[in-house]
Amino acid sequence: MVRTILMKYGELILKGANKRSFEALLCNRIKARMRRLLGEDGFEFECMQSTLYVTPKDDSMVEEAYDDLKKIFGIVSLCISYRAEKNIDDIVKVATKHIPNHIKSHRSFKVDARRSDKTFPLTSPEIMSIVGGELSEVCPDVKVDVRQPDIVVRVEIREKYAYIHAGAEHGAGGMPYLSNGRGLLLLSGGIDSPVAGYMMAKRGVEIDAIHFESFPYTSERAKEKVIALAKCLTKYTDKVRIHFISLTEIQEAIRDNCEEDYFTLILRRFMMPIAERVARRYGAEALITGESIGQVASQTMSALAVTDCTVNIPVFRPCIGMDKEEIVEVARKIDTFETSILPYEDCCTVFTPRHPRTKPILEKVEKAERGLDREALIERALATETELIVER
Repeated sequence: MVRTILMKYGELILKGANKRSFEALLCNRIKARMRRLLGEDGFEFECMQSTLYVTPKDDSMVEEAYDDLKKIFGIVSLCISYRAEKNIDDIVKVATKHIPNHIKSHRSFKVDARRSDKTFPLTSPEIMSIVGGELSEVCPDVKVDVRQPDIVVRVEIREKYAYIHAGAEHGAGGMPYLSNGRGLLLLSGGIDSPVAGYMMAKRGVEIDAIHFESFPYTSERAKEKVIALAKCLTKYTDKVRIHFISLTEIQEAIRDNCEEDYFTLILRRFMMPIAERVARRYGAEALITGESIGQVASQTMSALAVTDCTVNIPVFRPCIGMDKEEIVEVARKIDTFETSILPYEDCCTVFTPRHPRTKPILEKVEKAERGLDREALIERALATETELIVER
């Protein structure tokens, strides 16, 4: 028995003259993942007609390889298939030996056949009829239903072999990672920001992260929590570089010199330009945040405008139109939710105003922060930067 993982990509097909470069990037990421898992010579890999093939040489590793490949952006569907020689006798032999395990728990099935190799002597309907009839003999309790089957058995006649499988799954989708520049994620430790990072990575954006800490008001456990969240993202990105910067002095200065109602807004107006300087230093072209419009006082349209005007770099907010339940659903999917709700405070919960402004006016915010030496505070905060690279 030889099992091959078949993978197909979606929107890459629409890239026209650029398709090959995107395809090459996707292929390189797949091969790098498989080398790490299976070794340099532990698998066969091919890419033909918008289909990618991975065949682990050790069949016991197929399921583990499959789980790893499900987390590669750019793949829209994948399945574990059984490989057969390109003759109907071997196709029937392989199908009747292995496919019953997949269909016997269902009430109905049908066979679908596709011939990429049009030189194959039988037509698709003939293949469907022969294989379906043989499977019906082996599984008499499972009915054939060509209109609404519980499961579809597919026979694909490809360039070198025939492949038989039952039940393809959705892949991670999106665009190949590293295909759309680099962004700096403001990773707070909450539910939203890891989701934002995942969503931008899914569009091919390389993710670095920045985390603002406020020791001694925030603990070492809060920092460990952020590292754990970054570790979850590495299932998709392989690694994440985190920049840690202390905001303690800035927050104390805001507390001592500004009106309480403006604390959070002014803090955000420091965080954004600090993040921009780190982003530019490391080649990131945009900032990424987990903000959702109206979710909290600092995320109203007016508040976002007041903070965005402090930077000259795009700010991407992929969660902006999502409600909390939608964000939580993605967080559960990428395994960040349980870590995000651990009760370790981040810097945004330090000196939180009792009545934050929801419709701030820029001129009034600027007036409220006049007692601060912005540039000196920013420079001293940047001097506290430490870096950690988190890998899978």
